[in-house]
Amino acid sequence: MVEWSKFKPAVPRSWLMGLAGIVWGAVGVMLCRLALGWLQAAGGREKILLLGLGAVLAVGMYLAAFSRLVGKNLARIENMPAKGCVFAFQPLKSYIIIVFMILLGVGLRRSVLPRPLLAVVYTTIGGALILGAVKYWRRTLLG
Repeated sequence: MVEWSKFKPAVPRSWLMGLAGIVWGAVGVMLCRLALGWLQAAGGREKILLLGLGAVLAVGMYLAAFSRLVGKNLARIENMPAKGCVFAFQPLKSYIIIVFMILLGVGLRRSVLPRPLLAVVYTTIGGALILGAVKYWRRTLLG
């Protein structure tokens, strides 16, 4: 019989925390880049207003939801064995939510919604993800 556990890509817990931060940060930066691209056509005042709104909403979303989610995820990782599967940096439920969010993002980009409005939504989510990534990195680096 084949011993499947030897094929499991196991890494230390600190790597899982760091990997979660990298993924959250990369997706956050990608969303913010898309938002900035959509705002290039906006006027100076409008651009600043929309970016400021997105930034304020990002902090609010981080404090209301993402900070708790990161905290729960960090606690879950800390309670794992010394080494865990590299894909365990997120629970299974989160992977399902990620697929839903990708599909929602595709739908929003193909919708008739004005790009400046989408820029606020993308800045909000992207900024909250970046703030969450910082929390992962702090725990990874500071313990």
